[in-house]
Amino acid sequence: MPVSDRKAVVTALEKAACIPSPLDPDGFNPKAKIPFGCTSKNIRAAMQEFIDFLGFINVQMQTRRLPRLETMLMPANFSSIVGEFMSSTIPKHCSSVVKNRYHNGHPDLIPAECFTDDMCQHGNQGIEIKGSRYLKSWQGHNAEDTWLIVFVFDSNRPVDEGKGVPPKPFRFRMVLGAELRKSDWLFAGRSETSRRTITASVTNTGYQKMLANWIYKEPALRLKNAGAMDDDEE
Repeated sequence: MPVSDRKAVVTALEKAACIPSPLDPDGFNPKAKIPFGCTSKNIRAAMQEFIDFLGFINVQMQTRRLPRLETMLMPANFSSIVGEFMSSTIPKHCSSVVKNRYHNGHPDLIPAECFTDDMCQHGNQGIEIKGSRYLKSWQGHNAEDTWLIVFVFDSNRPVDEGKGVPPKPFRFRMVLGAELRKSDWLFAGRSETSRRTITASVTNTGYQKMLANWIYKEPALRLKNAGAMDDDEE
């Protein structure tokens, strides 16, 4: 294929990848149990808002010949945006929870009218939110009792172009949630020369709890157990 034709194909794929894949309307579990009055409908509404937001941003960036947001940011930063967007948007659709206004407070969502100025440095009531490309073994900085919801997604990364990975649209793959205990976390060690923050990973027992209470799954994951981890970085 001539170089000009290859460029045209890549350009077309890049343009198409600006629009995230739609949610599967049959992918939500109406039996999922979420605390503090939150429902799978609330989760779905927040996910749809993120899809609309990312599509709008990427289309605008494409008109200016800028890379898509997910290919511009470091993987961990983009995952953080997914989680922060959910934490900010779920309360819009569920009035019984609010975003924790305390800087780096825990958990991300807390019960409405429970804490002064909706600020909680470290509480045992609420929901921790995380965005991740991984299908399991999610990480956090603390091993503690908490209600955790993880939004698993797939998207391009900054390194993809250099590796020949074609453009692909963002898509939500799975959303899981459950109440985890300290025993459902395992601290990950690090070498003496490492500068990484010590983290804790959700163990298989915690994963099974969350998988049993799945909130959303794309069709492929509803047909088989999500037992393997993606190669994507956080």
